Amino acid sequence: MRIRTAIFAVYVGASALGLAVVMALVLRDVRLRYVESMRRVMGDTAAYFAAYVAPASPGDDWVRRLETLPRRSDLLRVFACDGAGRVIFDTASLDLGKTYTWPMTGGGPAASENYTITNVAEVGEELRVAARVRRGDEVLGWVGVGRPLATVTEGVSAARWRLVWMIGAISGVMVIAGWWISARLTHSLERLTVYAQQVRDGRPPAPPASRATEIAALTQSFEDMRETLEGRKHAERYTQVLAHEIKAPLAAIRGAAELMDEEMPKEDRTRFLANIRGESARIHGIVDRLLELSSLEARKALQRTEAVEAAGLMTEAAAVLRPAFEARRVSLSVAAGEGGWLQGERVLLREALVNLLQNALDFAPAGSAVTLRGEASGGRMVFAVADTGPGVPDYALSQAFDRFYSLPRPDSGRKSTGLGLALVREIAHLHGGDASLANRPEGGAIATLWVPLEPAG
Repeated sequence: MRIRTAIFAVYVGASALGLAVVMALVLRDVRLRYVESMRRVMGDTAAYFAAYVAPASPGDDWVRRLETLPRRSDLLRVFACDGAGRVIFDTASLDLGKTYTWPMTGGGPAASENYTITNVAEVGEELRVAARVRRGDEVLGWVGVGRPLATVTEGVSAARWRLVWMIGAISGVMVIAGWWISARLTHSLERLTVYAQQVRDGRPPAPPASRATEIAALTQSFEDMRETLEGRKHAERYTQVLAHEIKAPLAAIRGAAELMDEEMPKEDRTRFLANIRGESARIHGIVDRLLELSSLEARKALQRTEAVEAAGLMTEAAAVLRPAFEARRVSLSVAAGEGGWLQGERVLLREALVNLLQNALDFAPAGSAVTLRGEASGGRMVFAVADTGPGVPDYALSQAFDRFYSLPRPDSGRKSTGLGLALVREIAHLHGGDASLANRPEGGAIATLWVPLEPAG
């Protein structure tokens, strides 16, 4: 499960549980509030009726005053009890002659917030509230009102549905907000993953920036770790490779020097001196190329960039090696196609193309042709160097860009430093591009270098 989904699921689950509890409490409380509101109004009504019928003198019949009230038992039932609790008046003729128990009890919290009130009761599906009828300090009886609780059902139901819709809308907003929050929380982690994958693939990525302090600290730790590990691996790798590569030339120089201590014909001495000079030059070339590659790999970004026209760049690279091509009797053609503009370091880009052309020349037989093509496509400038040589063995295709990996040249059987294509790939990565090598169906090999085009405008 993705961490974004896990965070979202936990958020939604916790929010749903909390909303469910709150919703249950609120929906239950709706009926209480309606009943409590009705109880207060009924209490005021009963107190008004008690004051209305209270007799002014001992002979007054206070019950007869209630008979003047309209009979609307569907809205409100008015009843009266004597001092003993026997019902002596009932507008609905429901409980005449029955005896009510005083004090009235049984209402509970569903009938009133303060269920200790003794004149309130919920009997069956009816709420009753009563008030004492007094003459001075003497209690003559009770006047009460009753109302079916069903009359509040419609209002309670409508209120509950309004709450349900409101909570549903809030839940929808919370779900959207939860997905946005989980996406924001994991976005930086996903960028860190991409960064780690680019480091794994040997590309020079820029560490992702984040405004979150913890993510920024983690990113910096990753970058420090990468630099430390790469520094150690570079030192170890270059030390091993340099020792391996110069071992053979040094052995040849040492052997030639030992032989020259002996008496030998002038021709042999001249040949051994030439061998010493050649192997010395080879060591010098390895060291120079190695230093150049090490400098490129240590870079994190381009230094002095400029707008570079692809067609002009190809012409410059071809001009550098054209004399060598003519000496080897290999034709070189440049096809610019639809040119474009690049943003980068002209010197590095030209060197990359020169290395590709030199590699093609090394394997091109005399009388063959090498073509340098350039074409802008899909936001990229693609340079392709095609030759008609023997091609690349399948086992070597995946290693062609590795440092110090080289194949014997067809004409001499000697290997190069094996750093040319490694430099090409490093320059491509530094410009945000890449390089590849493949065999052509019609014979020969094709090396490709692509870099992003400069954005228009």
